[in-house]
Amino acid sequence: MPEIAEVARCVHFLRLHLVGKKIANVSAPDDANVFGKVGTSGPAFEKAVKGRKVVSVGSQGKYFWITFDKPPHAVMHLGMTGWIHIKGDKTAYTNYYKKMKEGEADIWPPKYWKFHIETEGTPKVSAAFTDPRRFGRIRLVDCPGADIRSHSPLKENGPDPVVDVDIFTETYLRQKMQSRHVPIKALLLDQSHISGIGNWVADEVLYQSRLHPEQYCDTFNEEEMTRLYEAVRYVCQTAVDKLGDSDEFPDDWLFNYRWGKGSKGAASELPNGEKLAFITVGGRTSCYAPGRQKKTGQVVPSAKEEPVEEEDDGGKKPKAAAKKKRPAKANESDEEEEEKPSKKARGAKGSAKAKPTAAAKVKKEETPEPAAEAPAPSKKQRASKQAAEKPKVAPTKTKKTAVKKEEASGKTNAAVVEDTGRRRSLRLKG
Repeated sequence: MPEIAEVARCVHFLRLHLVGKKIANVSAPDDANVFGKVGTSGPAFEKAVKGRKVVSVGSQGKYFWITFDKPPHAVMHLGMTGWIHIKGDKTAYTNYYKKMKEGEADIWPPKYWKFHIETEGTPKVSAAFTDPRRFGRIRLVDCPGADIRSHSPLKENGPDPVVDVDIFTETYLRQKMQSRHVPIKALLLDQSHISGIGNWVADEVLYQSRLHPEQYCDTFNEEEMTRLYEAVRYVCQTAVDKLGDSDEFPDDWLFNYRWGKGSKGAASELPNGEKLAFITVGGRTSCYAPGRQKKTGQVVPSAKEEPVEEEDDGGKKPKAAAKKKRPAKANESDEEEEEKPSKKARGAKGSAKAKPTAAAKVKKEETPEPAAEAPAPSKKQRASKQAAEKPKVAPTKTKKTAVKKEEASGKTNAAVVEDTGRRRSLRLKG
């Protein structure tokens, strides 16, 4: 999920290419998620943006915005897979383009675009917002551009550790830590306290400050709180300065070794020999170094540690390789950095087994339901069925029974039934 550094990268390219330009053309097909869930629509966005001059571009944590010479202004969130593209410039990371098919990078507008705009003048600039999974949000905020941070959704978010250095101070962080009783990582991820920190940034901050991710935030001493503040400033500022380009991150960062949990070749230790492990609490997974990030206070009791295992031959063996688990559903608030398969992908294997062919469907429709699946008959129904199946000699049997009863009582003038089953009177005998 894009965090403070990735947002800073998008803002950098928007400032570079759009500020001072007038929007000549806008195309924004309506999207019930990207536009609709924040109270606007594609056509409304087109109407608000066309003909406007871009005055500034800014960011606060995971949000960024474009202000125009006249309100409303565009406020955006990248969600899980959103991104800003500029035609003719590579705004994304190297790995993004490596995954593309040949010629796909030259297609404009790019795949999964939600809006694309074109400026007046020469050279013309074309920009687009893309989002394959549609967790991104694009809204319009009607207010003076200078007051945009005083309006929703920005006003509900805490200070940005890089932009708001006058607000995000050590005193501010200490006050937040001492007034709550939650795992320290949960505090760092809470956007109402600090904007822009997501899963990988939080793990990096805690690794650099040598703090256990699941220790309660109000159990750290003065020196540990100082280390945490300095780590937040250092990690966030460095990541933003590098525009989120991980190729430029320091070699001793956890970021370079934390990826690939559950996949072949995943690292199990850092170059300095520190072992890596994953810990899960409340569905959130943290990567940390147990030997470095020791517990110094109360830790969440439900924390489940999952150390990464190594193979004997020096290769890396993922812990979960022997037993596959179905990944959790991704939702809008999910901030996990690893992308999860869609419902369609998850169900592909199962549906291949369970889905009958057309011929099988026809055969099933033509074949009556097996008797075993029918409801069990009642006692009365069973008796009726048995009676219907008996040979139609019931009257003879009844008379034979009557003869036996009469003989037993001493009566000799009763009718006799021969082996043939015919009735003959005793008076005709002899």
